[in-house]
Amino acid sequence: MGSRDWFRSRVGLKKAKDGTSKRVLKVLISLSIAVTLRNLVEAKRGDSLKDVKMEKVNWSRHWLSLVGCLGVNLLVYFFLIDCSDKAPFRRILSNVKDQESSDVKLYTHNTFQVVVDNGLVQIILSRPDGDVLGIKYNGISNLLADRNEKDDRGYWDVVWNQPDGREGIVERIAGTNFKIVTEHKDQVELSFSKTWNLSSHEKGSVPLNVDRRYILRRGISGYYTYAIFERVEGWPKVDLGQIRAVFKLKKDKFHYMALSDDKQRIMPTQKDRENSQALAYPEAVLLTNTTNPRVRGEVDDKYQYSSEVKDNKVHGWISLDPPVGFWIITPSEEFRSAGPIKQELTSHVGPTALCMFMSTHYSGKDLEMKFEDREPWKKVFGPIFVYLNSVSSKTDSQKLWVDAKKQMLLEVDSWPYNFTQSRDFPSVDQRGIVSGQLLIRDKYISKRLIWGRSAYVGLATPGEVGSWQRESKGYQFWTQADNEGHFVIKNVRPGDYNLYAWVPGIIGDYKNETNITIKPGWEIKMGALVYEPPRHGPTLWEIGIPDRTAAEFYVPDPYPTLTNRLYNHSEKFRQYGLWDRYTDLYHDEDLIYTINVSDYRKDWFFAHVNRNINNGTYESTTWQIKFELHNLNKNGTYTLQLALASASAAEVQVRFNDASAQPAHFSTGFIGRDNAIARHGIHGLYWLYSITATSNLFHEGNNTIYLRQSRSGNTFQGVMYDYLRLEGPPGA
Repeated sequence: MGSRDWFRSRVGLKKAKDGTSKRVLKVLISLSIAVTLRNLVEAKRGDSLKDVKMEKVNWSRHWLSLVGCLGVNLLVYFFLIDCSDKAPFRRILSNVKDQESSDVKLYTHNTFQVVVDNGLVQIILSRPDGDVLGIKYNGISNLLADRNEKDDRGYWDVVWNQPDGREGIVERIAGTNFKIVTEHKDQVELSFSKTWNLSSHEKGSVPLNVDRRYILRRGISGYYTYAIFERVEGWPKVDLGQIRAVFKLKKDKFHYMALSDDKQRIMPTQKDRENSQALAYPEAVLLTNTTNPRVRGEVDDKYQYSSEVKDNKVHGWISLDPPVGFWIITPSEEFRSAGPIKQELTSHVGPTALCMFMSTHYSGKDLEMKFEDREPWKKVFGPIFVYLNSVSSKTDSQKLWVDAKKQMLLEVDSWPYNFTQSRDFPSVDQRGIVSGQLLIRDKYISKRLIWGRSAYVGLATPGEVGSWQRESKGYQFWTQADNEGHFVIKNVRPGDYNLYAWVPGIIGDYKNETNITIKPGWEIKMGALVYEPPRHGPTLWEIGIPDRTAAEFYVPDPYPTLTNRLYNHSEKFRQYGLWDRYTDLYHDEDLIYTINVSDYRKDWFFAHVNRNINNGTYESTTWQIKFELHNLNKNGTYTLQLALASASAAEVQVRFNDASAQPAHFSTGFIGRDNAIARHGIHGLYWLYSITATSNLFHEGNNTIYLRQSRSGNTFQGVMYDYLRLEGPPGA
């Protein structure tokens, strides 16, 4: 038993985790402090009456009592407070000392570097480029990969397409002008900016003005960074495919990656990847020759570590020698694209930590920022927080993740920040609020209005129904409604918006036709909003759950030799090679699903893909849905609601009771570039089709619907279904 636990047991207290123990501690501490203060007053009085002998005795007695009470205070704090939830006592004192005594200092004497130091963290930036050259923390001279080139440690980059047809140009954002925005003892904010002009265009630079900012604050273990991107009216057209911040960490320090409570692991090294077996595409390798035998025999692919935006608020790396954490905290999604369930990269082998501000991952070209000639634009990306923490012993390294989550919550609660010095980033009093309640009207589910339980409700650039998932130029503000459909969207930037929503368990998208204008300090109460989802008649049968993913369907086990142990028990769809498992399970004939007999959790493969018939050769596949129809309405029209969770260079053809009908009774046409099948995503962009079919296409009794994915160029072409529902004629 340790000394702290022994002391607790002697005074009859357990660790201060329950409310009773905490209240007892508060009483003890309060009494101790009161006695201390009393003795301090008495001692002061005694000190002023030194010429009286009796008072001299009191002076000595009071000061001895004072020292004793201080000792009691120390014992109470050290032995009774549960230090498992707080930093160790000595570290608390050390941090308080640092925060009280260390001003933020700026050093600019070097022509090519700028150094900012707050006593906890030291940041070295290239001048005037604005790249992060070094981060000094907790005795480590540089957390970044200092053997890399100076522009390959901490940087921002853009992927863009030129009007002449050159695509996928990767350009590092390099400043040409350095400026001190703010400099005082509590905060330093620096600007590294680049300005585009015609000569830049001739040199092949992306037509953007970019102002990158860095903020270091007093007593804060980390730094903030954001950037203002701008196009001036009159500039040439351009497409942007990606904007991100990249941090490449010290290879001999950071080996453990943490993305969430259940996604943490020791990672292979970049050298391990280079010595491994290539798989179907460059990002995926089979680790065959590794320095650490614990990762040998696994698959590594950066897309396996993707996360939905709503869940991607903190991720990073842990070093054990010394025990230090490096974390990317994204406190808001307002500057990101395509809504709350857009998937983005996080951290991966390098060790590399990313903040993806926008990309075409899991969406394709549909999400590119496409600027026409002369089109102006401005957007602030960030701020994000690069957070650093440490513990004294590597046996406590897991506390670094716990602490990073707590810090993330603090950053979220502090949004929007009040310390940024750009007028392009409005403070909380310059923003607005929108509230209301979403209800659903579907007479085939209920005669009464239904609450929009857990609906995702958001404000985005005005557009068509569902346009928010393909929108990336503007800001988006999302929240999730409560069980009764009530929602409050806070901290909305001034501007013009439409209100959009979708509800788990309900097909389709809602858009309110009111154009909403937000001005500083405004609160707009929308009242009750009613969404009428697509519906033409009663449900005859359904397959799946309308939640915009294919997660409820059958996801097979991966090949034993192609696994990532991180996903052996959860998110099995993240495993590599599942697309080829379809051929194993349906080698001779395709999937057949029988209504009221089959179970979509076991009998509906999660992805409608091609069959591998030879090395590098694939054929289209046709799935069948068999069902019975009784009391066929010969004058009515039936409707098949077909919702897709993903489409990758695919075409779904629908035929009713005639597998060879030409043309097909319905075709989606060529759709989708989200590549979610190859990138281990259980969804990409959402597609919904309401397919009408006249009664002459059906039979009384047995019927079959044929779903053919007709594009067969490669193994990754296909779709993932979200939900299928056959509706009878209206009023039936």
